[in-house]
Amino acid sequence: MEIFKSQRLLRVFHGNRLLKSYDVELGFGATGHKQFEGDGRTPEGRYTIDKRNPNSSFYLSLGISYPNAADKAFAASHGKSPGGDIFIHGQPNKKGKRGPDWTAGCIAVTNREMRQLYAMVKDGTVIDIFP
Repeated sequence: MEIFKSQRLLRVFHGNRLLKSYDVELGFGATGHKQFEGDGRTPEGRYTIDKRNPNSSFYLSLGISYPNAADKAFAASHGKSPGGDIFIHGQPNKKGKRGPDWTAGCIAVTNREMRQLYAMVKDGTVIDIFP
């Protein structure tokens, strides 16, 4: 799986074959790698899908393994928390007005697309997130 933040694009592969592409919305601080809790940025780098939540506050969710050891060390060197709970998810269960890049650092798709991703993507899947 690949995410290109600058293009707001998520791509899912089976081996080298592209299965599906999705437009995404990102964190409200979309530019740059997530460094600290509350910065609103979406992480960049290589992570894995490490959990799933069918009862999320957003329509379904797939957990991303942020923060890794390097993320934790960087934040600690600045006396801050790296944050966590970064997911790919659908729309919020509670309706409200949102603009583009409205998440707190997560990757959002439509609910229909999230159903597809939730069924296709297995725990342990590698996800590369590019600027």
